[in-house]
Amino acid sequence: MSYQYYRNCCGWPEGDVDAEGGLCDMIDEAKDITRKTFLRHVDYEKELWPIEYQLSYDRYHKQGMTMASDWHVSYHKSKLHGLTVYYFKHSRVEYVFVPPRKTLREQHAEIS
Repeated sequence: MSYQYYRNCCGWPEGDVDAEGGLCDMIDEAKDITRKTFLRHVDYEKELWPIEYQLSYDRYHKQGMTMASDWHVSYHKSKLHGLTVYYFKHSRVEYVFVPPRKTLREQHAEIS
């Protein structure tokens, strides 16, 4: 199952930042993971590379700086409203990936 990009914390709905199970809880309860583990759950070509490109990373080390070699980037696994999510942190911005096919709101409604 490949997780899909949901949004980053800068565009997070204001009412869900401090809500129970929301963004702040997701960050507080996160576990650090490796990039390799992150990529087992997030499709590189379809989901991650477009974001890396927007962040001005190169695809290959010989071209320049890659996200894989940037030690300032960290990878995490957590829960968002009870659902497992994966995210990476770049420049103190969290980029969140959720399970596919349904919106987070639809998934949240299923477990409520």
